[in-house]
Amino acid sequence: MTEHVAKMQQYKVDALVSITTKLQENKDFIFTDYRGLTVAQITELRRRLRERQAEYRVVKNRYAKIAFKALDMPDVADLLVGPTALALMQDDSSAIAKVLFDFAKEAPVDIKGALVDGQVFDAVQTEAFSKLPRRDQLLAQLMRTMNAPLQNFVYVLNGVTTKLVRTLQAVADKKAQE
Repeated sequence: MTEHVAKMQQYKVDALVSITTKLQENKDFIFTDYRGLTVAQITELRRRLRERQAEYRVVKNRYAKIAFKALDMPDVADLLVGPTALALMQDDSSAIAKVLFDFAKEAPVDIKGALVDGQVFDAVQTEAFSKLPRRDQLLAQLMRTMNAPLQNFVYVLNGVTTKLVRTLQAVADKKAQE
């Protein structure tokens, strides 16, 4: 009997180490309720998330709470209620959230919230977050916005110097004719 208890305790320790390792390896997390999903639907969701370099993993709430606390991450206890699965990702969180919300239109997956860049979001904020462009697209838009005034300034300077050169050329031509 004690051997069975010792194995059971080791299983719990292994499960806790596993979830802690997964949390350390990833920086952003989306919390979902997977109730009502079939095995085929979960497999399809995992496939879609893998295409975006993300992972979908069912977790025990108690172990997840301990792991988040051990890693000094923000309190996510409100999101760890009921059956919970985590979408774990390194980056491109808005694209992963979009995949989840698109999948939620086809299957009964409920997005509870997210932990992105150390900040906890509820379901409504996570949905708004999913509608944002990807990070690289936002950076490109920012760079275009910052570049536009400089580009216009260069065009103006180029126009002034061109005008000056043409004026000097006209004066030189006029003096050459005299």
